[in-house]
Amino acid sequence: MFHPTQARIRLDCIRRNLENVRAFLGPGPRLLLCTKADSYGHGAVAVAAMVQDAGLADWFGVATLPEALQLRRAGIRLPILRFYPSFPDEMAAAVEAGITLNVCDRANVKDLQAVCGRLGLGARVHLEVETGMGRCGVAPEQAPALARLIEFDCPGVFLEGVFTHFPEADMAEGGPFTRHQVAVFRQALDRIAQALGRMPELVHAANSGALVAHPESRFTLLRTGTLAYGYYPPDRPERPIPLEPSLSLVTRIAHLSFLPRGAGPGTWVAALPLGLADGLDRRFAEGGRVLVGGRSCPVAGPIQMDHLCVDLGPGPPARVGDEAVLVGTSCGQEISLYEVAEAAGTLPCAFTACLGPRVERVHVPLTERPRPEP
Repeated sequence: MFHPTQARIRLDCIRRNLENVRAFLGPGPRLLLCTKADSYGHGAVAVAAMVQDAGLADWFGVATLPEALQLRRAGIRLPILRFYPSFPDEMAAAVEAGITLNVCDRANVKDLQAVCGRLGLGARVHLEVETGMGRCGVAPEQAPALARLIEFDCPGVFLEGVFTHFPEADMAEGGPFTRHQVAVFRQALDRIAQALGRMPELVHAANSGALVAHPESRFTLLRTGTLAYGYYPPDRPERPIPLEPSLSLVTRIAHLSFLPRGAGPGTWVAALPLGLADGLDRRFAEGGRVLVGGRSCPVAGPIQMDHLCVDLGPGPPARVGDEAVLVGTSCGQEISLYEVAEAAGTLPCAFTACLGPRVERVHVPLTERPRPEP
C-alpha cells in the first residue's frame, strides 16, 4: 500500500554516526544503542539488524517487553536490556527470550526468582540505583542489601550490571547536578562491591549528553541514542563527534486552492496529508515551514487531525503530487530536525519518536544511494 507521507531513513548515516561515536570513545567500553520507541521513530528492526551485522553495538536498550520481543522475532541475537521494571506477568516471556531485566526492589526480585524456578531458566538483571532522577531505582543506601539478596539468596538470578539515569546531562546548565549524581553512584558502587566481594561486570550511567560532556560518567558500558541517529541534545554546546542527520520527512501535495485577498494579490494554499494523528503538534502552526521545490512555505492555519496547509504565495503554483519536505533538503535548501522540533515545542528525539504509523518508514539500504532531490 502506498503511503503519501514517508520518513526516509539513511542507514549509512546511522552506521557512520556510530563509527564516529566509537572512534571518539576509543577502545574499552562497550556500547548500548537505544532502540526504544522504535529507535526514536527510525525503525527499530531495520536499525538493529544493520547495527548487529556491522558489529557497531554490543547491546540494545528498550523500554517495553513488546519492543524486546519484536527484536528477538526479527533475529536480533545481541543482549537486550529492558530499562524499566517488569510486571510479574511479563517475566516468563522475558526470561524465555533471554531479555536482561531491570530490578530495583525486593518484591520484583523475588517475583523474578519464582518465575525462573518455575521455568527452570536463569535470568540476568541490572540493578538500577536512584541517584536523583526521581523515577525508578533503589535508594543508594539500600542498594548493597538488594545486591546481596540477588547474589546470595536468589538462585537463578544473576546480577550482571548496575546502572543509573541522568535527567540533566543533556542540558548545558545540568553539569553540577550530573556530577553530584556521578559521585553518589560511585559511592553506591563501592558499597555494592564490598557487599558482594566483586564489582558487577557492567556498570553504566552515561547517556548521549553525558557521553560527550561528562567523561567521569563513563564506566564499562555506555548508552547512546540521539548521537547514533544524527543529532545532539539541543542544549549541549559541546559537539566533538561528527554526525549526519539520518531522517527526512516528506509528503505530497494533495490539493491546491487559490485564496483571494481583497484588493491585494491572492495566494495559493497547498493541503498536505499530514496532521496531528501523524505526530505533528498544534504548535507547529505558529512557526513551522515546509519546502516545496526549494521554496520556504509557512504553515497556514491550525494543524488538523489529518492534514496541514501551507502558503505557497502568489507566484506560480506547485502541482498536486509535488513533494513537500518537512525535514530534509529540497533544491539545496534545508530544514533541520532541530528547527522542526523547536517549532513544535519539543525535542528532536521526541519529534521523530512521535511520528505515527501512517508515516511510512523507508530505509535506504547500505548498498543503495539516496534518491535525488526533487
